[in-house]
Amino acid sequence: MTQVVPILRVTDVDESLAWWSRIGFVHDFTHRYGGGTTHRFMGIRRDGADIFLSENPADDVGPALIFVWVPDVDEVAHRFGATVEQHPWARDFEVSDPDGHHVRVGTKEIGQSA
Repeated sequence: MTQVVPILRVTDVDESLAWWSRIGFVHDFTHRYGGGTTHRFMGIRRDGADIFLSENPADDVGPALIFVWVPDVDEVAHRFGATVEQHPWARDFEVSDPDGHHVRVGTKEIGQSA
């Protein structure tokens, strides 16, 4: 199995975790660079999908664009007060996290592949 994990440069992993939890992600692990005295690096997960959040300025210049497939796009959109748009391949919406990364959240249409 091949897995791709985006690493997002964030200013505060705790604030980012609170934001991503609205999509259903939960804390997986936290690592501190420099023996625990500098930047934090956090893994979050939803249904086997991982995202790494890094406070290390060298990790990214951002902003990034991420697409997250979920089975419950309407429920997640409601948490953000967002409007779901209909496309031939999916129903989705886009929001930005506290650090300006663009996040599209969608549910595949039945019978469609992406």
